[in-house]
Amino acid sequence: MAQVLNKNLIYEILSVVEEIPEGKVATYAQIAALIGREKNARLVGKVLSMAEYYGNYPCHRVVNHAGRLVPG
Repeated sequence: MAQVLNKNLIYEILSVVEEIPEGKVATYAQIAALIGREKNARLVGKVLSMAEYYGNYPCHRVVNHAGRLVPG
């Protein structure tokens, strides 16, 4: 089975998160759609839970579908 989570995918997701302007938010599903993986919102959440290992990214600007911050 191919590895789903690789460095290129991680940095692709984090680069989209990095582009979220100050004062704006995006959802996990919106980020998944922007990278061409419309059904992988949970994958985006998994990557963002590990974002601290890859640098300083504004993960607090990403919310769930209800517009709320997710714990952690």
